[in-house]
Amino acid sequence: MFMGEYQHSVDEKGRMIIPAKFREALGPSFVVTRGLDNCLFVYPMQEWTVLEGKLKSLPLMKSDARAFTRFFFSGATECELDKQGRVNLPNTLVEYAKLKKECVVLGVSNRVEIWSKDLWESYFQQSEDSFNEIAEKLVDFNFDL
Repeated sequence: MFMGEYQHSVDEKGRMIIPAKFREALGPSFVVTRGLDNCLFVYPMQEWTVLEGKLKSLPLMKSDARAFTRFFFSGATECELDKQGRVNLPNTLVEYAKLKKECVVLGVSNRVEIWSKDLWESYFQQSEDSFNEIAEKLVDFNFDL
């Protein structure tokens, strides 16, 4: 399980250090793809395989299902860490997530998320303001803290 928030940076070549606590769980290779809310999702291969199966089961005749599957798979790339614990992010993903120098790496249960620091701070502020309302809505999903 991934959890925690870490401040890192992306260099001009798209390389960024993955937090040491995440490296072993990600394994020797992992998948990075476009995520929701303009962040990147990073999945260990085992989790990617589960997600891939779910996406393949979506009905091909539904345009929303085709669009979502295209969005996810077209942005996906298999990555490995270098000897310094860095991942080299493709330029298309760096641009999608608006990654500049400073970024935030989050552990979110079965995946890692990579955010532009500015986008994360804005998202966090908006979510923090409505956290209680969001928690109340989760009760509909049989969720209790």
